[in-house]
Amino acid sequence: MISLLRKITPSFLLGWYHFILAFLGAFLCGFPSKKIKVIGVTGTNGKSTVVEFITKIFEEAGVPVASQSSIRFKIKDKEQPNVYKMTMPGRFFIQKFLKRAKDADCKLAILEVTSEGIKQYRHKFIDFEAAVFTNLSPEHIEAHGGFENYKKAKGKLFQAVKNIHIINVDDKNADYFLRFPAKEKYKYQIKEGQPAINGNPMPINLKLPGEFNIYNGLAAICVGLSQGVSLDVCRKAVEKVESLPGRMEEVISEPFKAFVDYAFTPNALEKVYQTLKPKNAKMICVLGACGGGRDKWKRPVLGKIAATFCQEVIITNEDPYNEDPIAIIDQVAQGAKGKAKKILDRREAIREALRSARPGDMVVITGKGCEPWIVEAHGKKIPWDDREVVKEEFNKLKSR
Repeated sequence: MISLLRKITPSFLLGWYHFILAFLGAFLCGFPSKKIKVIGVTGTNGKSTVVEFITKIFEEAGVPVASQSSIRFKIKDKEQPNVYKMTMPGRFFIQKFLKRAKDADCKLAILEVTSEGIKQYRHKFIDFEAAVFTNLSPEHIEAHGGFENYKKAKGKLFQAVKNIHIINVDDKNADYFLRFPAKEKYKYQIKEGQPAINGNPMPINLKLPGEFNIYNGLAAICVGLSQGVSLDVCRKAVEKVESLPGRMEEVISEPFKAFVDYAFTPNALEKVYQTLKPKNAKMICVLGACGGGRDKWKRPVLGKIAATFCQEVIITNEDPYNEDPIAIIDQVAQGAKGKAKKILDRREAIREALRSARPGDMVVITGKGCEPWIVEAHGKKIPWDDREVVKEEFNKLKSR
């Protein structure tokens, strides 16, 4: 019924509906962002990792901090997993979260800001101190009606933030975000093979693998520096981080390795495969694609990327929502050009990947990370955790 109403309601009325909700949330909570500094992180990939890095920096500096991401909600030392399958929850959630952070005497709150959240005015009536841009690649194209609209949605955060802008200038869309005026601008990049901030070398030695995590670390360091945290403290904090839930998280170490990652965009998937690909062993990849009519264009693209990097490809169910999961799997498989094995049951697909692995091999399971559900038609949620399923199936194989 709700989805039908959305379809038949004019877009301008839906816009007003979301705008009024954003105002009411802020009003009823006493406009909490006026009493706490708020940092907004946006982009296609890396947002959650940047939020986590920033949080660690302020914790290292002894600054009371709150953070909200697709991984978890955290206020000082109290945290809970994000079980909503929404990176930027709507209605009154964000304003209530900011009020709780303010009441807990947090000095800063770090928010992951999405294009869909911006489209629905969830960023309105939040006084952001700083905006961070990680990168941009095609995503949510159908929801926004094209890449340019998607980019413009991200740009609205920078249009609203007047104090501090932090921008990955290596991204090909950086010039668009640099156009928006701000009192201070921090530009980070990898310059001549070396990490740099505002053109100055900024070497960091991260425990998290991948060049993309260097960018994420630089973004977080820029935030710390903008708020008066010393470079030594910033660097120390990000270099301490050994793993993040569902972000290239190593679940099995011996006799082969198995990683679980959230990657569900072509750009993110390619970077994960590039980073994890073993030199002298095979890589076995399990993936799918989200349903609900979302970004159907990328399904065969994901299959093609998997077929390019992986010696064995298993395509399986992810979050079909109201779509036929077999049809989604078939669309992903089209891009793999006959290289993929199709297994509907996600547990069975993971079991098959583990069974196929030999010492030294790499198993990579993507699309869900630490998400706690598989979502089917009519909003039905099946409890799920890729990491736990991998461990369970691995232990079964060991006991045989």
